[in-house]
This record gives sequence, C-alpha cells and structure tokens, in this order.
Amino acid sequence: MPWLAVLVLLVLKPNRCPSAWWVWLPLALLALAASGLETALDSGLETFTGTVLDVVGSLVFGLAAVWLLAPYLARSHRFVTFLCLLLALAVFGIFTFVARQDWSEAAIPGLQMGILLVVCIFVTSVAIALAGLACRGRYRAASLYLWMFVFLLGLWLVVTAPFYVIAAMVSSGRAPWLEFFCGILMLAGISFATVLPFLILSSANSFFRERLKALLHMERQTPPIIPAASPENPGKAL
Repeated sequence: MPWLAVLVLLVLKPNRCPSAWWVWLPLALLALAASGLETALDSGLETFTGTVLDVVGSLVFGLAAVWLLAPYLARSHRFVTFLCLLLALAVFGIFTFVARQDWSEAAIPGLQMGILLVVCIFVTSVAIALAGLACRGRYRAASLYLWMFVFLLGLWLVVTAPFYVIAAMVSSGRAPWLEFFCGILMLAGISFATVLPFLILSSANSFFRERLKALLHMERQTPPIIPAASPENPGKAL
C-alpha cells in the first residue's frame, strides 16, 4: 500500500517528469538498510525491532510524500507552510503505519509505537522548519545538515527530559543520566539518518532542491532576464 501511494503521488501534474522518480532512491536505500539491520539483530528482539522499523519506515514514506507534495505545501507564510508539512507527514506516515500493522495480534504494542510515530512526526517537522529558519534564507547543504542534527538533538532532549525528571524524582536522584543521554543521541541519530537521504537527494537533484527551498522559504534560483533588442540597435541585447 505505501509503495502504491507513492506511485499515485507521482501521477500528480507537478511530478510528471523523470526527475521526480529519483524519490525512489532514498526509499530503496532506507528499505535495504532496515532489512539488513533487522537481519543482523538478535532473533530474540525480532518483534520489537520489527515494530520500531515500522515506525521508521512510516516516517520515511511520510517524508517521500512531503517531497512529492512540496508544490502544494509551500505557502507564502512560513508557519502555514510548516502546518501543511506537518499535516502531510502525519497523514502519510500514520496511513503507512496503520496499513502495515496486524492489529489483531499486537494491538497494545502497535498503539504504543503509534504514539512514538506521532512524536517522531512532530519532532521531524519542527526540526525541518527550524533548520530552514536557521539558514536565514540561504541554501547551504552543509549548514542545513548540521542545523538539522542540532535541532533533532535539542528537540528530543526537550521531549524526553520530563520522563527523566520523573524517573529521578521516583528514584531519589539515582536515575542513570548517562543512559538517558545515550538514548537521546540514539533517537536523534535515527531521526537524522531517516531524513538525511532526502536532504542529499535535494542537494544532488535541482528538481527537489528547488522544492526544498520553497518548503524552507529559502532564496530560489530564477532564470536570468535577457533584455529585448531595440529596433535602433538590434545587436545590443546579444
């Protein structure tokens, strides 16, 4: 179903060009990475790992939808663009997650991972918007990557900090802070690894680069204006 949804998005008028089909590249790479990771991990963690990878996979398809729907999501106001991005990521991410779950066997774990997916969607959307804001309207790939990771790290710290505070209060200050920060780094790293292939695609492909610039309200390239030749001096415009 998620792969079919991507095909449907490619039928939309703004995507009827060969460049749009490059969106399959990050999807394929992340799918191969997830498959290899699931195979490499201990079989005793197969159920848990599979459910976590479902969350990551759902986020991946949501990002692909955002990249394909960018002409419809970009608005004149930055905050409205953020809301449209968040909505598209949420709709396609949750749709993918629901379609891939067997709710008859794992309803409660699926619901818990669904909540994690919603948090991931919100954190990723906010990080994308803030990274674009931090670049101050200029597209620089290295700066965008760096700011993206910084904001993902900071947002996951903000989201998970209340749980650490509660754990510290319950355990009289004996909550393992090192494990807590390692967990934050892991969450930020997984989130960044999920978004990075799409950022690289935008850096390498001018078609998606202009779409990303529109989503982040960055300065976009415009074709040079060639002055028309006047009747008195027709060679002046050449």
